Parts: sequence; structure tokens; C-alpha cells
Amino acid sequence: MYLRPLQLSSNSQVYISGDVVVDEGVAIAPGVILQADPDSRISIAAGTCIGMGVILHARQGTLEIGAGAILGAGVLVVGSGAIGANSCIGAGTTLINPCIEQRQILAAGSLMGDDSRQITAEAKPQSKPETSPVEPPVEPPVEPPVEPPVEPPVEPPETAPTNPLTPPETAASPPSTPTEQPPQPGEIPTILYGQAHINRLLGTLFPHRQAFNRSEENGKTFSGGSE
Repeated sequence: MYLRPLQLSSNSQVYISGDVVVDEGVAIAPGVILQADPDSRISIAAGTCIGMGVILHARQGTLEIGAGAILGAGVLVVGSGAIGANSCIGAGTTLINPCIEQRQILAAGSLMGDDSRQITAEAKPQSKPETSPVEPPVEPPVEPPVEPPVEPPVEPPETAPTNPLTPPETAASPPSTPTEQPPQPGEIPTILYGQAHINRLLGTLFPHRQAFNRSEENGKTFSGGSE
């Protein structure tokens, strides 16, 4: 912070107004203003050194300056409060409602107690506390139902083809000959012509044929005997 060098005041007087109590051992430079508002008070202890151009303005209470305190040139103190003993306030410092402890040192050009110019941290959205993601309950693995082993269908044993049962072969029986039944009355008998019947018929019709047949047989016998 740049501070302009203090110019010497042509006013060698000290301005005091209101209820102001200054000890005899206080050193006050020219151009100092000590002013107390109604119902307010300024109290400066012994051994205090007030630099040129210092302004002390008490309001709404008592402003106390401790013994041995040093206020640099151009210091401005406004309000009520206390500056501790043997403290050192740098030149060009502004204090509003000061509360300076003993033997405290403030650098030149400091500013304390100005609420209107106080830098406040921007309100940040409250971050939710990080919580570890809740893992869903792990369900035990569901085992598939065990199916009973399926047995392959039992195929019936293959059997050799069997021939259809046939009745046992029986010996071939000779063809049965029809038995001659006697003719019924009113039926014409069937005449069967066999060899014997034909011979008898021929013998009846040709009686000489038998004699001829016998002579032939005799001739064969005779000729066979002569030999």
C-alpha cells in the first residue's frame, strides 16, 4: 500500500473537544485533534507519544490510550476501545473500535475494525460429507434346481424275426378215391368202362376171338418147346 509522505502542518495548535483527560507526561505533536462525543471520553496515560496529525475521536464509549504507547503520524482512531501500554501503531494506520493488546506492533498503513470493508469469504455450499456408497446386500447365489438325471429310454432287445408258426407238415396222404355209392332210385347209374369190362364185352361180341387168342398162345408155347 502506497503512503504519501506526511506534510508538515502549519497548525501548531492541538484541538481538544469534549471530555478529554491528558496526563502531564504525554507528548503531543502539532496538528493533533482530540474529540469526544457527548457521553464519550478520551483518556491518555503518561508517557504516551502522539505523532503529528493524529486524530482521536471517541464515540459511544471511552477510548483509552495506555501508558507508553506510541501513535505514529497520521493515525486515525475512531470509536471506543483501548490501545494497550507500550504498543506501537505505525503511521497512517486506521483503527475503528480498537482492541490492541500490550506491546503489540502494527505496521504502517494498517486497517483494523472496518466492518464495512471487511472481506468475507463467499459462502460456499456446504458439501455433503462424503459417504462411501452403500453396497447393496449381496444375496447368496441361487443354485439352479438339480434335475434328476434323465435315463435314456430302454429299447427292447432286438429279436430275430420268427417265421409264423405253421402246423407240422404231415405226410402226404394219398388222394382219397371216391367210394361208389349205390344208385339211388330214379337216378341213371354211371357206367365205368374198365379193361376187364371191355374184355368181357369183346368176348361176348366176338366169341371166336378167345379161341384165336388161345391158338396164338399155344403156337408160341409149341415153338418155344421145340427149340
